[in-house]
This record gives sequence, structure tokens and C-alpha cells, in this order.
Amino acid sequence: MHTSRLTLDAAVELTRTGDLWLFRGHSAADHAIRVLTNAPVNHVGMAIVIDDLPPLMWHAELGKGLLDVWTGDHHRGVQLHDLRGAVEQWCGRYEQRAWLRQLDGEVTPEMEAAVLRTVARLDGTPFPATAKLIGRWARGRLRRPAPAELTYCAEVVAATYQAMGLLDGSRPTNFYDPGTFWSGDDLELGRGATLGDEIEVVTSLP
Repeated sequence: MHTSRLTLDAAVELTRTGDLWLFRGHSAADHAIRVLTNAPVNHVGMAIVIDDLPPLMWHAELGKGLLDVWTGDHHRGVQLHDLRGAVEQWCGRYEQRAWLRQLDGEVTPEMEAAVLRTVARLDGTPFPATAKLIGRWARGRLRRPAPAELTYCAEVVAATYQAMGLLDGSRPTNFYDPGTFWSGDDLELGRGATLGDEIEVVTSLP
């Protein structure tokens, strides 16, 4: 794993739309996801930073402790959160390590509009239980799309990247797992975009 580090304050200041936030925890569910997908991380979200809005985190999870800024309520599943609050929850309450991968490439107004349409379409979609999550992913590895009534974190990022034109849609969204967005995987992006190496994000430095 890469050794670059940033404080959360610095990472929030740097992050832009399309940047990835990756997390690694030690719960039984976290471990199961990593083992079954052979991935170094168990959760991924995408930053959305548009106009005068504060930096936001677009992802899916089982919890409902944070306010969804799109709907204005608390719910499980696909959610749009204040980015700082989301990272603090994942690093604090969930005891996860966090990394930032920056997107190197232009994000046009048309791409931002596609992001917001994806938020409107997917926000509130339920998050599957672990067994169903693994089943969806296994189906995706066979290039078989899964039903749309459930979705997990990597699917949300993949669907948004597809809407932005960064992924071509030749693979269903349930093909992807959090590790697909880690630098060890060969993720080819469109529009000439690339992703930088992981930078570890910590809530404070010693």
C-alpha cells in the first residue's frame, strides 16, 4: 500500500468530483467482502463537488446515521452525505482506514449534470445484505446484470462513472467491487482520464 498521507482537512480541500474514497475495516462483513472479492478494500464512494455545495460523498451503506443531503432525511442504502461527516463516521464509528484517489481529467458541466441525474435516479435504493451482495457481484463477474431493486457501493460508483463517460458500459455495474477501484486493478477509463495512486487520509497526524 502507498505511504502518502493527508489529514482529513487537506483531503477535503483537495477533493473534486469523480475522486474516489476507499475504506478498509476489520468487521466480519468487511473481511468477508475482501476475501470473497480478493480485494484490499471493502467500501468505495465518490466525491461530488459542484458549485457552492460543500464536498459530498456519494455511496451506499447499511447505516442511516447521517443526513442524506439529497432527500433531507435519514435512510439506508444509496446516500449523498457531507463528505467530511461521512469520512469521520467511517474512520471513527466504523473504525476503518481511508484512502483518496484523485481523478486526473476534465469534469465538464455535462458530466456534472450526468452525475446529478444519477443521484436523482439511485438515491435511496436499498443496500443488499452481505449474502445478496456477494451473489450480485458473482453474477456480474459472469457479465450478467442484476435486478435494479438493490445496489451496493461499487455499483453506485460504476453507474456514475458510466454516466460520466468514464466507463463504457460493456460490463454491468455489478461486475465491479470496491477493489476494482484500487490501483492494483487495471481499470481503464474513457475521456483520457486516469486515477492517481492512493493517498491515506487520517483524521489527525501525530
